[in-house]
Amino acid sequence: MIQITSQKISFAARTIVLSLLLSVTGNAVCPAAEPPVAAVLSEQIESARQHWDVPGLSVAVVHRGEVVLSQGFGRLRADREQPVDGQTLFAIASNTKAFTSAAMAMLVDEGKVGWEDRVQQHLPWLQLHEDWISAELRIDDLLCHRSGLATFSGDLLWWGTPYSPEQVLRRIRHLPMQKRFRAEFGYSNLMFLAAGEVIAGVSGQSWSEFVQQRILNPLQMTRTRTSVRALVDLDNVAAPHRTELDGNRVLPWVEWDTMAAAGGLISCSDDMARWLLLQLQGGRLADGQQLFSPHAAHRMWSPHTVMSVSQAAMERTPETHFRSCGLGWMLSDYAGRRLIGHGGGYDGMYSRVLLIPEEQLGVVVLTNSMTGLSSSLATAIADQYLGRDPGGWVTEARERDVNNRKDFLARIASAVAAPEEQTEPPFAEQLSVGQYRCPLYGDAEIRLEGEKLVLALQPNPDLVADLEYLSDSRWRIRWRKTFAWFADGTVEFVRNEEGQVSRLKLDVPNDDLWFDELQLQRIDPQP
Repeated sequence: MIQITSQKISFAARTIVLSLLLSVTGNAVCPAAEPPVAAVLSEQIESARQHWDVPGLSVAVVHRGEVVLSQGFGRLRADREQPVDGQTLFAIASNTKAFTSAAMAMLVDEGKVGWEDRVQQHLPWLQLHEDWISAELRIDDLLCHRSGLATFSGDLLWWGTPYSPEQVLRRIRHLPMQKRFRAEFGYSNLMFLAAGEVIAGVSGQSWSEFVQQRILNPLQMTRTRTSVRALVDLDNVAAPHRTELDGNRVLPWVEWDTMAAAGGLISCSDDMARWLLLQLQGGRLADGQQLFSPHAAHRMWSPHTVMSVSQAAMERTPETHFRSCGLGWMLSDYAGRRLIGHGGGYDGMYSRVLLIPEEQLGVVVLTNSMTGLSSSLATAIADQYLGRDPGGWVTEARERDVNNRKDFLARIASAVAAPEEQTEPPFAEQLSVGQYRCPLYGDAEIRLEGEKLVLALQPNPDLVADLEYLSDSRWRIRWRKTFAWFADGTVEFVRNEEGQVSRLKLDVPNDDLWFDELQLQRIDPQP
Protein backbone atom coordinates (compact mmCIF):
# COMPACT_ATOMS: atom_id res chain seq x y z
CA MET A 1 0.00 0.00 0.00
CA ILE A 2 1.17 3.56 -0.67
CA GLN A 3 2.09 5.17 2.61
CA ILE A 4 0.85 8.63 3.58
CA THR A 5 3.77 11.00 3.11
CA SER A 6 2.49 13.91 5.19
CA GLN A 7 0.27 14.48 8.19
CA LYS A 8 -0.51 18.04 7.13
CA ILE A 9 -4.16 18.73 6.43
CA SER A 10 -6.26 21.81 5.78
CA PHE A 11 -9.13 22.82 8.02
CA ALA A 12 -11.56 21.79 5.30
CA ALA A 13 -10.06 18.31 5.14
CA ARG A 14 -10.11 18.01 8.94
CA THR A 15 -13.87 18.48 8.89
CA ILE A 16 -14.55 15.88 6.22
CA VAL A 17 -15.74 13.22 8.62
CA LEU A 18 -17.97 15.59 10.54
CA SER A 19 -19.77 16.93 7.50
CA LEU A 20 -20.12 13.66 5.65
CA LEU A 21 -21.21 11.75 8.72
CA LEU A 22 -23.89 14.38 9.21
CA SER A 23 -25.04 13.76 5.66
CA VAL A 24 -25.02 10.00 6.16
CA THR A 25 -26.34 9.60 9.69
CA GLY A 26 -27.85 12.95 10.59
CA ASN A 27 -25.98 12.89 13.92
CA ALA A 28 -23.45 15.45 15.05
CA VAL A 29 -20.01 14.08 15.90
CA CYS A 30 -17.54 16.05 18.00
CA PRO A 31 -14.23 14.26 18.45
CA ALA A 32 -12.07 15.31 21.34
CA ALA A 33 -8.97 15.62 19.22
CA GLU A 34 -7.99 15.83 15.58
CA PRO A 35 -7.32 12.35 14.18
CA PRO A 36 -4.55 11.69 11.68
CA VAL A 37 -5.34 12.37 8.04
CA ALA A 38 -5.84 8.72 7.16
CA ALA A 39 -8.22 8.16 10.07
CA VAL A 40 -10.25 11.24 9.18
CA LEU A 41 -10.77 10.17 5.59
CA SER A 42 -11.14 6.49 6.43
CA GLU A 43 -13.99 6.97 8.85
CA GLN A 44 -16.18 8.95 6.48
CA ILE A 45 -15.49 6.63 3.55
CA GLU A 46 -16.36 3.53 5.55
CA SER A 47 -19.56 5.18 6.79
CA ALA A 48 -20.57 5.97 3.21
CA ARG A 49 -19.74 2.42 2.05
CA GLN A 50 -22.01 0.93 4.68
CA HIS A 51 -24.77 3.42 3.91
CA TRP A 52 -24.71 2.36 0.25
CA ASP A 53 -24.32 -1.36 1.01
CA VAL A 54 -21.29 -1.62 -1.26
CA PRO A 55 -19.26 -4.81 -0.61
CA GLY A 56 -15.86 -3.22 -1.10
CA LEU A 57 -14.09 -0.16 -2.43
CA SER A 58 -10.69 1.50 -2.54
CA VAL A 59 -9.97 5.23 -2.48
CA ALA A 60 -6.92 7.30 -3.34
CA VAL A 61 -6.61 11.02 -2.60
CA VAL A 62 -3.66 13.13 -3.70
CA HIS A 63 -3.20 16.77 -2.76
CA ARG A 64 -0.41 19.22 -3.58
CA GLY A 65 1.93 16.53 -4.83
CA GLU A 66 1.45 14.11 -1.94
CA VAL A 67 -0.58 10.95 -1.47
CA VAL A 68 -2.98 11.74 1.36
CA LEU A 69 -4.67 8.36 1.29
CA SER A 70 -4.69 5.06 -0.57
CA GLN A 71 -6.77 2.53 1.29
CA GLY A 72 -9.31 -0.24 0.92
CA PHE A 73 -12.62 -0.69 2.68
CA GLY A 74 -14.96 -3.62 2.98
CA ARG A 75 -14.51 -6.99 1.30
CA LEU A 76 -13.36 -8.46 -1.99
CA ARG A 77 -16.63 -10.42 -2.18
CA ALA A 78 -19.93 -9.93 -0.42
CA ASP A 79 -19.93 -13.56 0.71
CA ARG A 80 -16.38 -13.71 2.08
CA GLU A 81 -14.31 -11.89 4.67
CA GLN A 82 -11.18 -11.08 2.64
CA PRO A 83 -10.50 -7.33 3.04
CA VAL A 84 -9.85 -4.77 0.34
CA ASP A 85 -6.61 -2.74 0.53
CA GLY A 86 -4.67 -0.32 -1.64
CA GLN A 87 -3.35 -3.16 -3.79
CA THR A 88 -6.74 -4.73 -4.53
CA LEU A 89 -7.50 -4.87 -8.24
CA PHE A 90 -10.70 -3.46 -9.73
CA ALA A 91 -11.78 -2.87 -13.32
CA ILE A 92 -11.47 0.86 -14.03
CA ALA A 93 -13.42 0.45 -17.29
CA SER A 94 -13.81 3.76 -19.18
CA ASN A 95 -11.24 5.50 -17.00
CA THR A 96 -8.94 3.64 -19.41
CA LYS A 97 -9.84 6.19 -22.09
CA ALA A 98 -7.53 8.78 -20.55
CA PHE A 99 -4.64 6.30 -20.88
CA THR A 100 -5.46 5.83 -24.56
CA SER A 101 -5.52 9.58 -25.08
CA ALA A 102 -2.18 9.90 -23.27
CA ALA A 103 -0.72 7.15 -25.46
CA MET A 104 -1.86 9.01 -28.57
CA ALA A 105 -0.45 12.26 -27.17
CA MET A 106 2.96 10.62 -26.74
CA LEU A 107 2.94 9.56 -30.38
CA VAL A 108 1.91 13.08 -31.41
CA ASP A 109 4.80 14.50 -29.36
CA GLU A 110 7.13 12.16 -31.26
CA GLY A 111 5.77 13.31 -34.62
CA LYS A 112 4.49 9.84 -35.55
CA VAL A 113 0.87 10.93 -35.82
CA GLY A 114 -1.00 14.24 -35.83
CA TRP A 115 -4.16 15.22 -34.00
CA GLU A 116 -5.63 16.40 -37.28
CA ASP A 117 -4.55 13.41 -39.39
CA ARG A 118 -7.42 11.77 -41.22
CA VAL A 119 -8.08 8.43 -39.60
CA GLN A 120 -8.13 6.74 -43.00
CA GLN A 121 -4.46 7.71 -43.40
CA HIS A 122 -3.78 5.11 -40.71
CA LEU A 123 -6.82 2.82 -41.03
CA PRO A 124 -7.73 2.98 -44.74
CA TRP A 125 -10.28 0.18 -44.27
CA LEU A 126 -12.34 2.06 -41.65
CA GLN A 127 -15.75 2.87 -43.11
CA LEU A 128 -18.67 4.46 -41.27
CA HIS A 129 -22.25 4.56 -42.52
CA GLU A 130 -21.66 7.95 -44.18
CA ASP A 131 -18.82 8.08 -46.71
CA TRP A 132 -18.08 11.76 -46.18
CA ILE A 133 -17.73 11.29 -42.42
CA SER A 134 -15.41 8.33 -43.00
CA ALA A 135 -13.18 10.49 -45.16
CA GLU A 136 -13.26 13.51 -42.83
CA LEU A 137 -12.88 11.72 -39.47
CA ARG A 138 -9.70 12.93 -37.72
CA ILE A 139 -7.58 11.49 -34.90
CA ASP A 140 -8.90 13.91 -32.29
CA ASP A 141 -12.49 13.09 -33.33
CA LEU A 142 -11.89 9.55 -32.09
CA LEU A 143 -11.20 10.74 -28.55
CA CYS A 144 -13.98 13.25 -27.85
CA HIS A 145 -17.26 11.53 -28.78
CA ARG A 146 -18.32 13.59 -31.81
CA SER A 147 -18.22 10.98 -34.59
CA GLY A 148 -21.98 11.08 -35.25
CA LEU A 149 -22.63 7.72 -33.60
CA ALA A 150 -25.19 7.68 -30.79
CA THR A 151 -24.17 6.98 -27.21
CA PHE A 152 -23.15 3.32 -26.76
CA SER A 153 -24.17 2.54 -30.34
CA GLY A 154 -22.74 -0.77 -31.52
CA ASP A 155 -21.48 -1.93 -28.13
CA LEU A 156 -23.08 -5.35 -28.59
CA LEU A 157 -20.43 -5.91 -31.26
CA TRP A 158 -17.59 -6.23 -28.74
CA TRP A 159 -19.48 -7.34 -25.61
CA GLY A 160 -18.89 -11.07 -25.21
CA THR A 161 -18.17 -11.73 -28.90
CA PRO A 162 -15.05 -13.29 -30.46
CA TYR A 163 -14.57 -10.32 -32.80
CA SER A 164 -11.20 -8.58 -32.80
CA PRO A 165 -11.10 -4.75 -32.69
CA GLU A 166 -10.60 -4.65 -36.47
CA GLN A 167 -13.47 -7.08 -37.05
CA VAL A 168 -15.72 -4.92 -34.85
CA LEU A 169 -14.73 -1.77 -36.70
CA ARG A 170 -15.24 -3.34 -40.13
CA ARG A 171 -18.88 -3.95 -39.19
CA ILE A 172 -19.78 -0.42 -38.07
CA ARG A 173 -20.52 0.69 -41.62
CA HIS A 174 -23.95 -0.81 -40.89
CA LEU A 175 -24.56 1.57 -37.94
CA PRO A 176 -26.70 4.60 -38.83
CA MET A 177 -25.28 7.96 -37.75
CA GLN A 178 -27.86 9.31 -35.30
CA LYS A 179 -25.97 12.45 -34.27
CA ARG A 180 -24.61 15.39 -36.23
CA PHE A 181 -20.92 14.94 -36.94
CA ARG A 182 -18.79 17.28 -34.77
CA ALA A 183 -21.95 19.07 -33.62
CA GLU A 184 -23.44 16.66 -31.08
CA PHE A 185 -22.08 14.49 -28.31
CA GLY A 186 -22.50 10.72 -28.65
CA TYR A 187 -20.42 8.61 -26.28
CA SER A 188 -18.63 6.04 -28.44
CA ASN A 189 -16.54 3.14 -27.21
CA LEU A 190 -16.07 2.11 -30.83
CA MET A 191 -14.08 5.23 -31.68
CA PHE A 192 -11.64 4.46 -28.85
CA LEU A 193 -11.24 0.98 -30.35
CA ALA A 194 -10.25 2.76 -33.55
CA ALA A 195 -7.80 4.94 -31.59
CA GLY A 196 -6.24 1.79 -30.16
CA GLU A 197 -5.80 0.40 -33.67
CA VAL A 198 -4.13 3.65 -34.78
CA ILE A 199 -1.75 3.46 -31.80
CA ALA A 200 -0.89 -0.14 -32.74
CA GLY A 201 -0.30 0.71 -36.38
CA VAL A 202 1.83 3.78 -35.69
CA SER A 203 3.89 2.34 -32.83
CA GLY A 204 4.35 -1.20 -34.11
CA GLN A 205 3.09 -2.51 -30.77
CA SER A 206 -0.32 -3.64 -29.67
CA TRP A 207 -2.28 -1.15 -27.57
CA SER A 208 -1.63 -3.29 -24.48
CA GLU A 209 2.12 -3.50 -25.13
CA PHE A 210 2.41 0.23 -25.72
CA VAL A 211 0.47 1.20 -22.60
CA GLN A 212 2.39 -1.32 -20.49
CA GLN A 213 5.86 -0.27 -21.66
CA ARG A 214 5.36 3.45 -22.18
CA ILE A 215 2.94 4.38 -19.36
CA LEU A 216 2.48 1.70 -16.70
CA ASN A 217 6.14 0.74 -16.35
CA PRO A 218 7.53 4.31 -16.06
CA LEU A 219 4.82 5.12 -13.51
CA GLN A 220 5.63 1.93 -11.57
CA MET A 221 1.98 0.90 -11.76
CA THR A 222 3.13 -2.64 -11.04
CA ARG A 223 -0.27 -4.11 -10.10
CA THR A 224 -2.17 -2.75 -13.10
CA ARG A 225 -3.14 -5.23 -15.80
CA THR A 226 -4.41 -4.75 -19.36
CA SER A 227 -6.49 -7.95 -19.56
CA VAL A 228 -8.82 -10.02 -17.41
CA ARG A 229 -6.81 -13.05 -18.51
CA ALA A 230 -3.87 -11.74 -16.46
CA LEU A 231 -5.90 -12.14 -13.26
CA VAL A 232 -5.92 -15.94 -13.31
CA ASP A 233 -2.82 -16.38 -11.14
CA LEU A 234 -3.25 -13.26 -9.01
CA ASP A 235 -4.71 -12.89 -5.56
CA ASN A 236 -6.21 -9.77 -3.95
CA VAL A 237 -8.66 -9.26 -6.81
CA ALA A 238 -12.12 -7.82 -6.10
CA ALA A 239 -15.16 -9.71 -7.37
CA PRO A 240 -17.74 -7.91 -9.52
CA HIS A 241 -21.28 -7.68 -8.12
CA ARG A 242 -24.67 -7.05 -9.63
CA THR A 243 -26.35 -4.55 -7.31
CA GLU A 244 -29.94 -5.47 -6.50
CA LEU A 245 -32.51 -3.91 -4.20
CA ASP A 246 -32.04 -6.66 -1.63
CA GLY A 247 -28.27 -7.07 -1.79
CA ASN A 248 -25.31 -7.82 -4.02
CA ARG A 249 -24.92 -10.83 -6.30
CA VAL A 250 -21.40 -11.98 -7.21
CA LEU A 251 -20.71 -12.07 -10.95
CA PRO A 252 -17.85 -13.67 -12.87
CA TRP A 253 -15.23 -11.46 -14.48
CA VAL A 254 -16.04 -10.76 -18.15
CA GLU A 255 -13.24 -10.49 -20.70
CA TRP A 256 -13.04 -7.03 -22.29
CA ASP A 257 -9.90 -7.58 -24.38
CA THR A 258 -11.56 -6.48 -27.62
CA MET A 259 -12.39 -3.08 -26.17
CA ALA A 260 -9.20 -2.75 -24.10
CA ALA A 261 -8.40 0.69 -25.53
CA ALA A 262 -11.82 1.93 -24.43
CA GLY A 263 -12.10 0.25 -21.05
CA GLY A 264 -9.79 -2.69 -20.44
CA LEU A 265 -7.48 -1.62 -17.61
CA ILE A 266 -7.62 -3.25 -14.18
CA SER A 267 -5.91 -1.30 -11.41
CA CYS A 268 -5.76 -0.47 -7.71
CA SER A 269 -5.80 2.73 -5.66
CA ASP A 270 -2.03 2.60 -5.03
CA ASP A 271 -1.34 2.60 -8.76
CA MET A 272 -4.08 5.09 -9.60
CA ALA A 273 -2.61 7.56 -7.11
CA ARG A 274 0.52 7.65 -9.29
CA TRP A 275 -1.67 8.28 -12.35
CA LEU A 276 -3.40 11.19 -10.57
CA LEU A 277 -0.06 12.78 -9.67
CA LEU A 278 1.16 12.45 -13.27
CA GLN A 279 -1.96 14.20 -14.53
CA LEU A 280 -1.72 17.03 -12.02
CA GLN A 281 1.94 17.51 -12.97
CA GLY A 282 1.09 17.93 -16.66
CA GLY A 283 2.63 14.62 -17.73
CA ARG A 284 5.82 14.91 -15.64
CA LEU A 285 7.10 11.96 -13.61
CA ALA A 286 8.58 12.31 -10.12
CA ASP A 287 12.11 12.07 -11.57
CA GLY A 288 11.43 14.99 -13.92
CA GLN A 289 10.92 12.89 -17.06
CA GLN A 290 8.14 14.24 -19.26
CA LEU A 291 5.88 11.35 -20.26
CA PHE A 292 3.81 13.62 -22.48
CA SER A 293 4.28 17.32 -23.13
CA PRO A 294 2.53 20.18 -21.29
CA HIS A 295 1.10 21.17 -24.67
CA ALA A 296 -0.45 17.71 -25.05
CA ALA A 297 -1.74 17.84 -21.47
CA HIS A 298 -3.41 21.16 -22.20
CA ARG A 299 -4.99 19.82 -25.38
CA MET A 300 -6.40 16.74 -23.63
CA TRP A 301 -7.99 19.00 -20.98
CA SER A 302 -9.39 21.52 -23.47
CA PRO A 303 -13.06 21.48 -24.56
CA HIS A 304 -13.62 19.74 -27.88
CA THR A 305 -17.28 18.72 -27.81
CA VAL A 306 -20.09 20.65 -26.15
CA MET A 307 -22.28 18.60 -23.81
CA SER A 308 -25.68 19.58 -22.51
CA VAL A 309 -26.43 20.13 -18.84
CA SER A 310 -29.87 18.72 -18.07
CA GLN A 311 -32.39 20.62 -15.98
CA ALA A 312 -32.17 17.95 -13.29
CA ALA A 313 -28.37 18.25 -13.21
CA MET A 314 -28.58 22.03 -12.94
CA GLU A 315 -30.93 21.69 -10.00
CA ARG A 316 -28.58 19.27 -8.24
CA THR A 317 -25.44 21.30 -8.97
CA PRO A 318 -26.39 24.91 -9.73
CA GLU A 319 -22.68 25.80 -9.64
CA THR A 320 -22.18 23.85 -12.88
CA HIS A 321 -23.00 25.93 -15.95
CA PHE A 322 -21.09 24.16 -18.72
CA ARG A 323 -19.96 20.66 -19.61
CA SER A 324 -17.74 19.51 -22.42
CA CYS A 325 -15.64 16.62 -23.56
CA GLY A 326 -11.86 16.78 -23.83
CA LEU A 327 -9.68 14.01 -25.21
CA GLY A 328 -10.43 11.04 -22.98
CA TRP A 329 -11.75 13.31 -20.22
CA MET A 330 -15.00 15.01 -19.26
CA LEU A 331 -14.78 18.68 -18.29
CA SER A 332 -17.06 21.00 -16.35
CA ASP A 333 -17.07 24.03 -14.09
CA TYR A 334 -17.96 23.67 -10.42
CA ALA A 335 -17.82 26.27 -7.67
CA GLY A 336 -15.60 28.46 -9.82
CA ARG A 337 -13.11 25.70 -10.54
CA ARG A 338 -12.46 23.47 -13.50
CA LEU A 339 -13.26 19.80 -12.95
CA ILE A 340 -11.50 17.13 -15.00
CA GLY A 341 -12.90 13.65 -14.57
CA HIS A 342 -14.36 10.46 -15.90
CA GLY A 343 -16.41 7.51 -14.74
CA GLY A 344 -16.06 3.83 -15.42
CA GLY A 345 -18.71 1.12 -15.67
CA TYR A 346 -17.78 -2.55 -15.93
CA ASP A 347 -19.98 -5.65 -15.52
CA GLY A 348 -20.27 -5.42 -11.72
CA MET A 349 -17.89 -2.52 -10.95
CA TYR A 350 -18.18 1.28 -11.08
CA SER A 351 -15.34 3.78 -10.59
CA ARG A 352 -14.68 7.50 -10.66
CA VAL A 353 -11.65 9.74 -11.23
CA LEU A 354 -11.87 13.43 -10.33
CA LEU A 355 -9.20 16.14 -10.69
CA ILE A 356 -9.28 19.81 -9.66
CA PRO A 357 -6.09 21.31 -11.12
CA GLU A 358 -6.37 24.66 -9.31
CA GLU A 359 -6.34 22.86 -5.99
CA GLN A 360 -3.80 20.22 -7.09
CA LEU A 361 -6.37 17.70 -5.90
CA GLY A 362 -7.10 14.25 -7.29
CA VAL A 363 -9.53 11.58 -6.11
CA VAL A 364 -10.17 8.06 -7.37
CA VAL A 365 -12.88 5.74 -6.06
CA LEU A 366 -12.94 2.10 -7.19
CA THR A 367 -15.89 -0.12 -6.22
CA ASN A 368 -17.03 -3.71 -6.75
CA SER A 369 -20.67 -2.74 -7.15
CA MET A 370 -22.90 -0.99 -9.66
CA THR A 371 -23.99 2.08 -7.70
CA GLY A 372 -23.40 5.80 -7.85
CA LEU A 373 -21.31 5.83 -4.69
CA SER A 374 -18.04 6.34 -6.56
CA SER A 375 -19.22 9.64 -8.06
CA SER A 376 -21.01 10.97 -4.99
CA LEU A 377 -18.13 10.10 -2.67
CA ALA A 378 -15.52 11.67 -4.96
CA THR A 379 -17.55 14.89 -5.09
CA ALA A 380 -18.09 14.90 -1.32
CA ILE A 381 -14.34 14.60 -0.74
CA ALA A 382 -13.66 17.36 -3.27
CA ASP A 383 -16.19 19.64 -1.53
CA GLN A 384 -14.25 19.31 1.71
CA TYR A 385 -11.03 20.44 0.05
CA LEU A 386 -12.93 23.36 -1.48
CA GLY A 387 -14.18 24.40 1.95
CA ARG A 388 -17.74 23.53 1.02
CA ASP A 389 -20.46 21.64 2.84
CA PRO A 390 -20.89 18.31 1.03
CA GLY A 391 -24.59 18.47 1.82
CA GLY A 392 -26.49 15.45 0.62
CA TRP A 393 -24.07 14.07 -1.95
CA VAL A 394 -24.09 10.69 -0.22
CA THR A 395 -27.64 10.46 1.13
CA GLU A 396 -29.53 12.13 -1.71
CA ALA A 397 -27.55 10.26 -4.34
CA ARG A 398 -28.26 6.98 -2.54
CA GLU A 399 -32.00 7.69 -2.56
CA ARG A 400 -31.86 8.64 -6.23
CA ASP A 401 -29.87 5.50 -7.01
CA VAL A 402 -32.45 3.23 -5.35
CA ASN A 403 -35.33 5.00 -7.10
CA ASN A 404 -33.60 4.65 -10.46
CA ARG A 405 -33.16 0.94 -9.81
CA LYS A 406 -36.85 0.59 -9.00
CA ASP A 407 -37.75 2.46 -12.18
CA PHE A 408 -35.51 0.12 -14.17
CA LEU A 409 -37.22 -2.94 -12.74
CA ALA A 410 -40.58 -1.37 -13.56
CA ARG A 411 -39.48 -0.87 -17.18
CA ILE A 412 -38.62 -4.54 -17.45
CA ALA A 413 -41.90 -5.60 -15.83
CA SER A 414 -43.85 -3.41 -18.23
CA ALA A 415 -42.00 -4.74 -21.26
CA VAL A 416 -42.61 -8.40 -20.41
CA ALA A 417 -46.14 -8.07 -19.02
CA ALA A 418 -48.55 -10.69 -20.33
CA PRO A 419 -52.12 -9.75 -21.26
CA GLU A 420 -54.87 -10.56 -18.79
CA GLU A 421 -56.35 -13.11 -21.16
CA GLN A 422 -53.80 -15.57 -22.49
CA THR A 423 -54.33 -17.02 -25.95
CA GLU A 424 -52.58 -19.67 -27.95
CA PRO A 425 -49.75 -18.60 -30.30
CA PRO A 426 -51.30 -17.43 -33.59
CA PHE A 427 -48.87 -19.58 -35.60
CA ALA A 428 -47.18 -22.90 -35.13
CA GLU A 429 -43.89 -22.66 -33.25
CA GLN A 430 -42.16 -24.50 -36.08
CA LEU A 431 -42.78 -21.52 -38.38
CA SER A 432 -40.32 -19.40 -36.39
CA VAL A 433 -37.57 -22.03 -36.10
CA GLY A 434 -34.57 -21.20 -38.26
CA GLN A 435 -31.58 -18.95 -38.85
CA TYR A 436 -31.61 -15.15 -38.83
CA ARG A 437 -28.84 -12.74 -39.82
CA CYS A 438 -27.93 -9.18 -38.91
CA PRO A 439 -25.28 -7.56 -41.18
CA LEU A 440 -24.04 -5.56 -38.21
CA TYR A 441 -23.93 -8.27 -35.55
CA GLY A 442 -24.04 -11.74 -37.05
CA ASP A 443 -26.39 -14.70 -36.85
CA ALA A 444 -29.12 -15.73 -34.45
CA GLU A 445 -31.04 -18.97 -34.18
CA ILE A 446 -34.52 -19.91 -33.08
CA ARG A 447 -34.65 -23.61 -32.22
CA LEU A 448 -36.81 -26.13 -30.39
CA GLU A 449 -35.39 -27.95 -27.39
CA GLY A 450 -38.03 -30.47 -26.46
CA GLU A 451 -41.16 -28.36 -26.26
CA LYS A 452 -39.27 -25.12 -25.53
CA LEU A 453 -38.62 -22.41 -28.07
CA VAL A 454 -35.07 -21.08 -27.62
CA LEU A 455 -33.30 -17.93 -28.86
CA ALA A 456 -29.51 -17.95 -29.31
CA LEU A 457 -27.53 -14.90 -30.42
CA GLN A 458 -24.59 -16.77 -31.81
CA PRO A 459 -21.74 -14.20 -31.67
CA ASN A 460 -22.06 -14.22 -27.87
CA PRO A 461 -22.44 -17.83 -26.63
CA ASP A 462 -23.86 -16.60 -23.31
CA LEU A 463 -26.86 -14.95 -24.97
CA VAL A 464 -29.19 -17.97 -24.91
CA ALA A 465 -32.77 -17.61 -23.69
CA ASP A 466 -35.88 -19.70 -23.24
CA LEU A 467 -38.96 -18.10 -24.80
CA GLU A 468 -42.42 -17.89 -23.24
CA TYR A 469 -45.47 -16.85 -25.24
CA LEU A 470 -47.07 -13.52 -24.26
CA SER A 471 -49.47 -12.32 -26.96
CA ASP A 472 -49.82 -11.95 -30.70
CA SER A 473 -46.28 -12.51 -31.99
CA ARG A 474 -44.49 -11.46 -28.78
CA TRP A 475 -42.54 -13.89 -26.61
CA ARG A 476 -40.76 -13.27 -23.32
CA ILE A 477 -36.98 -13.67 -23.29
CA ARG A 478 -35.71 -15.45 -20.17
CA TRP A 479 -31.92 -15.50 -20.34
CA ARG A 480 -30.28 -18.61 -18.95
CA LYS A 481 -27.49 -16.58 -17.39
CA THR A 482 -27.53 -13.51 -15.12
CA PHE A 483 -26.08 -10.35 -16.67
CA ALA A 484 -24.98 -7.08 -15.15
CA TRP A 485 -26.66 -4.69 -17.57
CA PHE A 486 -30.04 -6.22 -18.38
CA ALA A 487 -32.55 -8.92 -17.51
CA ASP A 488 -35.62 -10.22 -19.34
CA GLY A 489 -37.03 -8.73 -22.51
CA THR A 490 -39.16 -9.69 -25.48
CA VAL A 491 -38.77 -10.89 -29.03
CA GLU A 492 -41.40 -10.28 -31.69
CA PHE A 493 -41.71 -12.62 -34.66
CA VAL A 494 -42.51 -10.24 -37.49
CA ARG A 495 -44.38 -11.79 -40.39
CA ASN A 496 -44.44 -10.74 -44.02
CA GLU A 497 -47.51 -10.33 -46.24
CA GLU A 498 -47.68 -14.08 -46.80
CA GLY A 499 -47.87 -14.68 -43.06
CA GLN A 500 -44.37 -16.12 -42.87
CA VAL A 501 -41.95 -15.18 -40.08
CA SER A 502 -39.41 -12.95 -41.82
CA ARG A 503 -37.50 -11.18 -39.05
CA LEU A 504 -36.98 -10.80 -35.30
CA LYS A 505 -37.45 -7.63 -33.30
CA LEU A 506 -35.81 -7.58 -29.86
CA ASP A 507 -36.73 -5.37 -26.91
CA VAL A 508 -34.39 -5.81 -23.93
CA PRO A 509 -34.77 -2.78 -21.62
CA ASN A 510 -31.45 -1.37 -20.43
CA ASP A 511 -29.30 1.74 -20.75
CA ASP A 512 -26.08 0.33 -22.17
CA LEU A 513 -26.51 -2.35 -24.86
CA TRP A 514 -28.90 -1.62 -27.72
CA PHE A 515 -30.60 -4.84 -28.80
CA ASP A 516 -32.93 -2.82 -31.02
CA GLU A 517 -29.97 -2.16 -33.34
CA LEU A 518 -30.04 -5.83 -34.37
CA GLN A 519 -31.84 -6.18 -37.70
CA LEU A 520 -32.27 -9.96 -37.76
CA GLN A 521 -33.66 -11.12 -41.11
CA ARG A 522 -34.54 -14.75 -41.79
CA ILE A 523 -32.01 -16.43 -44.10
CA ASP A 524 -33.26 -20.02 -44.32
CA PRO A 525 -36.33 -21.12 -46.30
CA GLN A 526 -39.67 -21.42 -44.53
CA PRO A 527 -40.70 -24.98 -43.61
